[in-house]
Amino acid sequence: MPPLLAWTQLLLNSYRYWTGKDLIDREGTPFVQSTRLFFVPFVVVSHDNQPDPHLNYGNQCALALWEMEWEDLQHTPSRLTAEPMNQAERAHMLQQAANQGIITDYRGIRIARSGRRFLVEHATVWNVLDQTSTPCGQAAMFSTWSPLPLNETGRDPHCKQ
Repeated sequence: MPPLLAWTQLLLNSYRYWTGKDLIDREGTPFVQSTRLFFVPFVVVSHDNQPDPHLNYGNQCALALWEMEWEDLQHTPSRLTAEPMNQAERAHMLQQAANQGIITDYRGIRIARSGRRFLVEHATVWNVLDQTSTPCGQAAMFSTWSPLPLNETGRDPHCKQ
């Protein structure tokens, strides 16, 4: 099975393991399920389990929200989805999810590639498990987000002015 299809199966199986529910309709082949996951009207994003995890999956909604192309996403450390001032809070949340397996109703501030900030609400974050039930990454899903001001000064925090 191609790596992307195998990863989406791990995402879906792990979500079912932690919640007892399916994230999407699981009928059809892994290809059909992967396609369905890519086009759902909510964000699904994940990263690997390296010491500095990199994003390894984002569906169409995630790519649009973070303003990235697939290739950009694959080369992005997941910590960069939060501003530096919010990275410690994000790391704490991910550690909580790692310890518990899943957290629900997470709320946090994230940042798109352009510097546009948004508030994520009611997110579910779970450990992605491989075929031996060993954690191999983490994933998140959410359907509620709202735009925020660029920063306290009203300027893009990534632009030197």
